[in-house]
Amino acid sequence: MAEQFLTLMADLDDASQTLMADWYKNLNLAGFKGVQTPGLPFHISLASFPLEKEQEAVELTRKAAGEFSPVPVHISHLGLFAPGKVLFGSPERTAALDALHSFCDRYPDPQYAWTPHVTILIDEPQTVCEALPLLLKSFHPFTGRITRLHLCAFWPTREVFAAELKGKN
Repeated sequence: MAEQFLTLMADLDDASQTLMADWYKNLNLAGFKGVQTPGLPFHISLASFPLEKEQEAVELTRKAAGEFSPVPVHISHLGLFAPGKVLFGSPERTAALDALHSFCDRYPDPQYAWTPHVTILIDEPQTVCEALPLLLKSFHPFTGRITRLHLCAFWPTREVFAAELKGKN
């Protein structure tokens, strides 16, 4: 399959990665694998770009990383996207998170409102529903931080650019 689009992702800090990896490990040990893209860190997708806008997306990512300091995110609850194929942790919307998203989202899709989330499992609805009670046993709200932005092309996955948040915003 040829690359189709670019996605700008906001990666969570190392402690958050470890915590969420443990959630997924527990699911995995129980037989839940999912079909989510392997090898990506836990992240909140901020924006998508057409492939031909790669250089613009790189420059925007670089600029955002220079202007924004790490953004606290409180992952407070779990959610499902209809029709039940995606299980995710969801952060509370804050002014800082919304500002980062607004700064980066140059090509919003009017059909889909932005829902900040961190994907944990993608599978068939029945499988996701079976995984939910197990995840609830280890889930607890926590506050992490967005510390890095990275831009990838999909599919196959190709990392295009990454930058640590270092701004004063």
